[in-house]
This record gives sequence, C-alpha cells and structure tokens, in this order.
Amino acid sequence: MGNKREFEIAFVGLKTGIHEFNYQVDDKFFANYKETDFNNCYASVKLTLEKNTSFMMLKFDVGGSVSVICDRCGNTLPIDLWDEFKLVIKQVENPEEMNQNEEDPDVFYISRTESHIHLANWIYEFVMLSIPMQRRCSDEEKGGPQCNKEILAMLEKMNSRVIENNHPFQKGLEQFKKNNN
Repeated sequence: MGNKREFEIAFVGLKTGIHEFNYQVDDKFFANYKETDFNNCYASVKLTLEKNTSFMMLKFDVGGSVSVICDRCGNTLPIDLWDEFKLVIKQVENPEEMNQNEEDPDVFYISRTESHIHLANWIYEFVMLSIPMQRRCSDEEKGGPQCNKEILAMLEKMNSRVIENNHPFQKGLEQFKKNNN
C-alpha cells in the first residue's frame, strides 16, 4: 500500500458538491491485508464523493481484472471486475456508539472533528466483494484452451464410475430426484 495518505481524502477543504477521485490498486496494495486467493490484480476504483453540510455520499465504481484458480479444473482463470458500491458518511458527536448500533452496512459515522476520510479498508472490501464466489469457466468455455483437460477427464471418469457402480448413495440420490420431479 506504500503511502497511506494516498488513500485519504481531506474533505474539510472540499467545497459542497461533487468531487471525483481515481485509485489504482494491484497486488502490492493487498500485501498489507490477509492472504488473498487471487493474484495479478489490476483494479481501478473511481470514487464520486458528493459533499453536503452534515454528510457525504460516496459511490465506488470498481473495474479491472484478477487471476483466480478455477473451482472445476484448477487452472488459472482471468476474471473481470465490475461492481458499484454506495456509502453514506455522516458526521455526529458519538461515532463509535452510532457505528455499533447502525444496522445498515452502507452508513458509516465519523466525528464532527474529523478532517480526513480513510478509504483503504473500503477499497479493499469493495474489490474483494467484486470477485465472484464461484470461480469456474463458463459452460461454453469448459474444455477450452484455459481448462486443464486432464482434470476434466478425471472428473468425467469419476462421475461415470459412480453411476456404473450403482453405489447405495447414488441410489438414494436417484430416489430423491424422482421424488422432486
């Protein structure tokens, strides 16, 4: 992450209205956080900040790409990042108490005496949320040049063996399928 001030905004110096900020994050940014299950991250975060007298509306537009491991074949799979997140920051006298009691995750409280917003943790969270939970080649790409054909063949062989063996577990599943149709 290098320079922590790079991810701070001194909002007290900003006029009321809309302001835009752009951030580029890569694998170095994530080194200061827990271990990640991706690499080759090139994310761009466009922040639109709308400043009002007692609150700020923040809109984070996340784009870019990362490399993950395919859940099906185990090969490296490039994933495009694209997501949008909104956050309301309100200035109050007792921010700790308000943050503890707030049920809406899109509302955050800061002290009226604060002069800076620290964005690094939000940027980290929003990029992480932009990565899909299920990481597989699409069915159209299955068996394509990025897939590990040996693993796919093993999976197919294992699947056909289970069906051939008439395993008791398989019989139970067949009965379950019939009952649900």
